[in-house]
Amino acid sequence: MKLKITSVFLIILTFTTLYSQEKKEYKVNTIAFYNLENLFDTEDDPLTFDDDRTPEGKDHWTEEIYRAKLANMAKVISEIGSEVSGTSPTIIGVCEIENRKVLEDLLNQEPLVNKGYGIIQFDSPDRRGIDVALFYKRKLFIPTNYKTHELIIFDNHDKTKRIYTRDQLVVSGMLDGEKIHFIVNHWPSRSGGEERSRPKRIAAAKLNKQIIDSIFVDEPYAKIITMGDLNDDPTSPSVKKYLKAKRKPDGMKMKELYNPMENMARQGLGSLAYRDNWNLFDQMIISTELTKKDFSSYRFYKAGIYNKTFLVNAHGRYKGYPYRSFVGGGFTGGYSDHFPVYLYLIKEK
Repeated sequence: MKLKITSVFLIILTFTTLYSQEKKEYKVNTIAFYNLENLFDTEDDPLTFDDDRTPEGKDHWTEEIYRAKLANMAKVISEIGSEVSGTSPTIIGVCEIENRKVLEDLLNQEPLVNKGYGIIQFDSPDRRGIDVALFYKRKLFIPTNYKTHELIIFDNHDKTKRIYTRDQLVVSGMLDGEKIHFIVNHWPSRSGGEERSRPKRIAAAKLNKQIIDSIFVDEPYAKIITMGDLNDDPTSPSVKKYLKAKRKPDGMKMKELYNPMENMARQGLGSLAYRDNWNLFDQMIISTELTKKDFSSYRFYKAGIYNKTFLVNAHGRYKGYPYRSFVGGGFTGGYSDHFPVYLYLIKEK
């Protein structure tokens, strides 16, 4: 996609100052991730625990509320990164979605219906029936391979009892002629306490690292973006010790990972709030190749948290928190309990 004039000027100023006195124009693609906070349809699936999100359930999930939720989600997605790219994201990873139907309904909302998105989604074994998925603009990204990797974990006290959770989705393809790999995650929650549930997320991190390393075996210079709601912060053991994501891109060796979200977390920024504390569970982590400064091919420019004012609760007990869509069993008219996160990939025209 091409930058609008104002967006081009924004990028030109930055790179003129940092790299040379020569003015250059750049193509920009936004890569985003958004936890959609329980985007369920209104039908009762007898195979999953979705009873609350039905008209007769405790959330009184009616068709009218479902349509309002869809409209809200579509508005947010359509605007992520548009200040620089001039359009909606090229790639969007999402989680907490029930099935393919809700994704199709979401893409049929007015802000997204003409954007030309494709969907990659598989049903996961999660007990609540929630999955991860990937949207991609068909004109810009051509998937060449995609599959899910099952996370097999067991109860801490009963090692014979399996905990069914979300798969990790891997999508490889050509972005404007360049091969890039995307991994969409939704790691196990902190239910039961952070420390008690930590081994589950460490297992998720090990699986993620295994997937990434397997890509590096075939492509040592692979461009990889692993994204998702990790239910851990950038400084948590799962991310630092097991995924081995680095805080700074300087001096990175081949086959390493850089986490641009870590400095944001250290500054007190977050994508969700709980008991007056901010966490940055939603993260975008990239491979060494994307951190290089040769912009003849797509490289990382910068990352951010999409936390516009309309996404923030303006009053009440949760003032300043993400303006979530449900509180106390009632629809608030809000969006999600998570802010979206994003990064820009750029290259010279």
